[in-house]
Amino acid sequence: MSEDEATGDDAAAEGEADEAEQSVDLEAIRERLEALAADLEELDSNLEAAETEDDLDVVEADLDSFRTELESVEVPEPRETDDEDEEEDEEPAPEEELQDEYDEIESDLSDLESDLEDQRGPYGEDVVGEIDGASGTITGTRWTEEGNAELIEAVDDFLDDLNDLLGSSVTLVNEGETVPDQLDATLDDAATAVEDAALDADDDAETIAGLLEATDDLESDIDDATEWTDLEIREQLRREGYYDVLDHVKDFPPEWHALKVHEKQGNVDQILLALDTFDSDFMEEHCLESLERMGSSAEPAIDAMLQKANRRDQAAMRILGKIGVETEEIVETLVDYVDSNPNLQQPAFRALGEIGATDAVEPIAQQLVADEADVRSWAARALGLIGDTRAIDPLADVLEDDDSDRVRASAAWALNRIGTQDALEIVADYDDDRAYLVQAEAENADLEPAA
Repeated sequence: MSEDEATGDDAAAEGEADEAEQSVDLEAIRERLEALAADLEELDSNLEAAETEDDLDVVEADLDSFRTELESVEVPEPRETDDEDEEEDEEPAPEEELQDEYDEIESDLSDLESDLEDQRGPYGEDVVGEIDGASGTITGTRWTEEGNAELIEAVDDFLDDLNDLLGSSVTLVNEGETVPDQLDATLDDAATAVEDAALDADDDAETIAGLLEATDDLESDIDDATEWTDLEIREQLRREGYYDVLDHVKDFPPEWHALKVHEKQGNVDQILLALDTFDSDFMEEHCLESLERMGSSAEPAIDAMLQKANRRDQAAMRILGKIGVETEEIVETLVDYVDSNPNLQQPAFRALGEIGATDAVEPIAQQLVADEADVRSWAARALGLIGDTRAIDPLADVLEDDDSDRVRASAAWALNRIGTQDALEIVADYDDDRAYLVQAEAENADLEPAA
């Protein structure tokens, strides 16, 4: 036997030994994960049975210990293979299966930790926080005379509930320059009464629940009280004809009902008036939703939406996409977000795709190699919506090489959307792909018959 043959035999024997050792290690890891999964089921049962804060403290300590033990488990990376002819649909490697089991246990553990926090309390501090929030709303808002009277009645009703639940004797404070100042001092006394009661989350659970219900009623009554700015805005909009479309009020508040009518009638100017006038998150949200639903008919809103889009407003980006007008200013505004954070990339990609912005093909194509799979997928679909043939080659590369089947499916969808013979032929070759979504796109490739 030659020296080379002997060396080869030794290497083969050493490789077989290594494989046997790794097989034993993987089996040990599998058994450990199975044991941890069983332990986690028991912890789930313990959490479900917990009735007191002390019980929850015990479960929390057990979960902390469990997480420490789980994090000590090290799943090895899959071994590299030299077999270039390996079937694409081969069963996943044992290491990948173990990693999936580990990830599933970690996810279930995170869910249990969240459930634990949800199951705690509520506490007396939560009631104090709600009272402080109500007080802040009262002092931070300008009220009409009617509103002041409504606030006094709301706080008085709250004190009735508070005193009944705590056996306290908190009364309205009459000192102070304004009604909000007086009510602020009153609610400060109410919060002090709650703190002095030293309520226990277990023993006083019903009392805490009753107090939280009372604070909810207080906040609702405060919301219903008449603000000075409400009257000013309504009077302004009335002069602008905003309410002229109403012959009766179907939905409350009437501003919302009027908005629905203006959307139906295509009155973009009135929707923009409401958007510009109301200092209300509620109305702003519904105004923007109306413009988005109106699509191309909302074209008069382009300038206003451009201003908002330049302030990183995602809803405005979506509206520009639905309007679908391609101008240099719109495209430049949206392209600025192509290499941004994912929250801004998604609406920007979609809008550029819906607009058909050919000038955005290159910067979007550069995102096909982004680290985040979501970003790569959004980029591929945007290129498909634009439909420019320059995107065919980079999309083909994604379809062939990307690690994420979801991203590859998006690339296949985009090539189908571009729809040229070259693009469709690329997709059609993946009719036996390992990923069902890619196979489905391959089947959808409508190839023209050969000449």
